[in-house]
Amino acid sequence: MWEYTDKVRDHFLNPRNVGSLEDANAVGEVGSLACGDALKLYLKINDAGVIEDARFQTFGCASAIASSSVLTELLKGKTIEEAKKLTNKDIADYLGGLPKEKMHCSVMGQEALEAALAGYLGEKAPEHEPEGELVCKCFGVYEGQIRRAIRENALTSVEEITDFTKAGGGCGDCQERLQAILDEELGQQAGAAKTPAKGLTNLERVKRVTQVMDEEIRPNLKKDGGDIELLDIEGKTVLVALRGACQGCPVSNVTLTEFVQKRLRELVEPDITVKEAGK
Repeated sequence: MWEYTDKVRDHFLNPRNVGSLEDANAVGEVGSLACGDALKLYLKINDAGVIEDARFQTFGCASAIASSSVLTELLKGKTIEEAKKLTNKDIADYLGGLPKEKMHCSVMGQEALEAALAGYLGEKAPEHEPEGELVCKCFGVYEGQIRRAIRENALTSVEEITDFTKAGGGCGDCQERLQAILDEELGQQAGAAKTPAKGLTNLERVKRVTQVMDEEIRPNLKKDGGDIELLDIEGKTVLVALRGACQGCPVSNVTLTEFVQKRLRELVEPDITVKEAGK
């Protein structure tokens, strides 16, 4: 039997903001009844970009209901940019923690929120679209979802993948494939960390910088409403342009040196320099 915190019990027994929202202008729907968990999130966002109301409809266990209830409470009064920063970890932490076997319930909440905001902004939410092969037929989990969970939550075992995505929690036929995906992800991370300090050709350097920018740096900046564009690579100098919330930010220099440049030096070459265009 799983151990639930008092907050989980409270939000399960007394869920807040249950039901549909007739004047909602942002809706995110994830999961499926066939797989045992489904969530539909309704948001009413005003012209100033503030979430005035949030409601939900959930089919699932106590953790799914509690996670959805807390999510709606956390969202009310937040701006779109503030809402974008909410993660599954925030949901779980607010509840005082969830059993590891139920972490996928908090992930479902984050995905529903991201889908709702993407739809409202007219953007595509590629992380939530079926990406890659269908790995777990029992719960309809695709390769892209699995790789995302591994990267964002630093997963290191197939058991943890099941906790966060439900993949492998049914018949078990996909566990060998899950292990292969995990090995690939961990191998890429280890390989990047062990990149030699010198000896890269220009082509190799361009490929590695582009990969790190696309797979790690840009996704992290986007969580805070920012972005970065790779303009050119001249030898070991990387020329970029900051976009979104990062553009004109008073601490943009810190972002460039302490995050972008630091990660490129760790994962590509130790003497890379990052410069912002026009400066």
